Order: sequence, then C-alpha cells, then structure tokens
Amino acid sequence: MRKFLFIAGMIALLKTTRAQDPNFSQFFVSPLTLNPAMTGKFNGDFRLAGNYRDQWPAITKAFITSTASFDMGILKNRISELDTWGVGLMAMTDKSANGLLSSNFISLSTAYHKGIDEDGLHQIGIGFQGTYSSKTLDGTKLNFEKELDANGSWTLPSEEPIDGQMVNVSHFDFSVGALYNGSSDGYNNFYVGASAYHLNKPRESFIGDGFYQLNPRITVHAGGAIPLADKSKTVYLSTLYSSQAGATNIVAGGAVGFLLNEDEENPTSFYAGAWTRFNNVNDALIPYLGLEFGGFRLGASYDVNISALKTASQSRGGLEISLIYIKRPVGYRAVPCPRF
Repeated sequence: MRKFLFIAGMIALLKTTRAQDPNFSQFFVSPLTLNPAMTGKFNGDFRLAGNYRDQWPAITKAFITSTASFDMGILKNRISELDTWGVGLMAMTDKSANGLLSSNFISLSTAYHKGIDEDGLHQIGIGFQGTYSSKTLDGTKLNFEKELDANGSWTLPSEEPIDGQMVNVSHFDFSVGALYNGSSDGYNNFYVGASAYHLNKPRESFIGDGFYQLNPRITVHAGGAIPLADKSKTVYLSTLYSSQAGATNIVAGGAVGFLLNEDEENPTSFYAGAWTRFNNVNDALIPYLGLEFGGFRLGASYDVNISALKTASQSRGGLEISLIYIKRPVGYRAVPCPRF
C-alpha cells in the first residue's frame, strides 16, 4: 500500500512539476528567484542570501528546496552615482518525493537601475537571467502496475523504459524582469516589479519519445516600508502574484519591524508578521519571525496548511528558513531598497 501511495504521489508530483516552479513563502528574501531585476538592488557592497524550505514534512521528504545566491554592484566609479549596475550568481536544488526527482539550477543575472530624478529617490531597472537546469529521475525508486503479482507483491518484471534507470535531462532557459523603486523622503520605500521566466519554453523528456514544454512563469510583486513616529517601528507590506500553466499563486501580508537599538547604520531589529497564500484555493497561513543584527537578517516562517490537503499533511505546510548578509561600509546610507 505504501508503494502504491508513493506512485500516486509521484503522478501528482509530475503534474505539479509541469505546472509550477519551486517557490518560497518568504519570496521577499529570495531576490534572484523572484525577479532578475532585483540583482544588485540593495544598500551595500555585496549581498549573500540563502533559503531552505521543507514542504509538507508530514509526507516524508515530499519537497525540499534550497538556494544560495551572491550579488553585488559593479563599476560604481564609472556610472552615475544615481544608477546601479548589479551582477549575480544563484544556485538552487529541489528534491521531490524522497529524492525520486532531483532538480539543480545555476543562474547568472545582471540588472541596471537608472535614477530618474535629481535626488536619486526613484529608480527604474531591467534585469536578465540565464539558467542551466539539470534534472535526474531515479527509476530505481519507481514501481509500475505490471510489476504487481497476484499476491499483491512488486516482483514481476516491468517493460517500462525508465524502470531501474537513472534518467537525466538538461536545458538552458532565459528570463527577464523590470522593477520600479521609490521613496518620498529617503526613509520610506515603495516598489513594484514584474518578471517572466522560461521565455524560450524549454522542452523536457524522461522517456525519449515524448516531451512536455516548460511554460513561462509570469510574476508581479509589490511592497513598501512605512516608518512610524520616531522610526523605532516600521510597517512592511508585500504581495506577489504568479501564474504558470494555469496554476496561480497569490501571497499577501506584512510584518512590523521593531528597532532594538538607536544605531541607524548598524540596526538591530526584530520582525513579526504573517502572510497568506492562495493557490487556486485557500492554501496556507504563514506566520513569520525575523531578527536583524550586524548586517545579517535571519528569518523563519511556517506554512499552516488550510487547504483540502490539511488532513493528509496534518495542517503542516512547510518550514522555511532564510538568511541574508549585506556588507555595508561604515557611514553608508543610500535610498531605501525593497526589503519585504
């Protein structure tokens, strides 16, 4: 029975793989998977970011996704001080169904942000990203109907071409994004961006005589930061909409940041908030806690499943951890950039 359920899960997995890319509930701290135009859009010399997500932990190793990225501004002495040119590198791995399907990605991105007012409080940017994707299907972990004997055991030989085989597929794809970022006083922040992934619609096949086409993913995201009173508290809001092959993903919510010291250049802050996600149905509530100190920001969230899957998942949608480090020189202060 467990193997039967495993196969049923694999069928659902393949359908999901066709429909949607791996994604994070904390999309706001995974900049290079959100929008190529986010490359280099931060206050500092360079940025390191890492994300880890374990989705549906009640179902053993159903989906485990990890990323690591690095981006920085370049040619700062050769372009206008109101402009930013960023380059970045990202690696992502996604393992599904206890490693039955493993996907690995490596991406290079670049973005240019142009100041559009004399104070540099408003910028528009465009970014591009190229990705190499490699996927492996472990046929040794698969069972097929033809292998089931009269006693209900998986012992008979299978004629399926991938049975017992390690099947690899790979492809290149191309993505583009745009971003507007602004501030009315140098302290608040508001932004809106859009991106399109898999513009070349790469094809994949695990069996050789058939393929499916990876559909483009369109994403629109927006957010802002509003300092309150003496700036010891800031309200952050963000939302995301994405669509791919008929599957939609909407996430909206916010957090409050509490400044724990009085050092604007090296703040220590605590964040608490929540988001909600809709995937064609009401999907999850996502409480979030974060701590910022010494250039680091550590965040943790947990998807509380409220969809029809909550019985099987025991309402456990997924644990997610994020860590960002931004290197800032002493005395550095620039136009506020997107943070949530």
